[in-house]
Amino acid sequence: QVQLVESGGGLVQAGGSLKLSCVASENIFGVNVMAWYRQAPGKQRELVASVAAGGSTNYATSVRGRFTISGVLTKGTVYLQMNSLKPEDTANYYCAASRDIAVFPTESEYVYWGQGTQVTVFS
Repeated sequence: QVQLVESGGGLVQAGGSLKLSCVASENIFGVNVMAWYRQAPGKQRELVASVAAGGSTNYATSVRGRFTISGVLTKGTVYLQMNSLKPEDTANYYCAASRDIAVFPTESEYVYWGQGTQVTVFS
């Protein structure tokens, strides 16, 4: 079974940077979109950013201009460069992949998920 494995999380001071990586354990055929979601304690999981096979990207308003998503979808690889981190960015970050044709799929249309990597930003 295909697994997505995240890495790069950690503890960082506000204003700092981290780069998250996500790699598929084996080839995933037909991936059209990969994304990063996050979930903070007591809150719902939310989309952070996504990138489609054609290059279209989508960002949450709260991270636009600070975070950059990139990847090679044919290799099941996606990255999230996070700059100017804030305490409110603290969450468990999850990688996800969709084979749906939609450029901006809904959360339910992501069929592959990672286990998450924790990001903690202190002030």
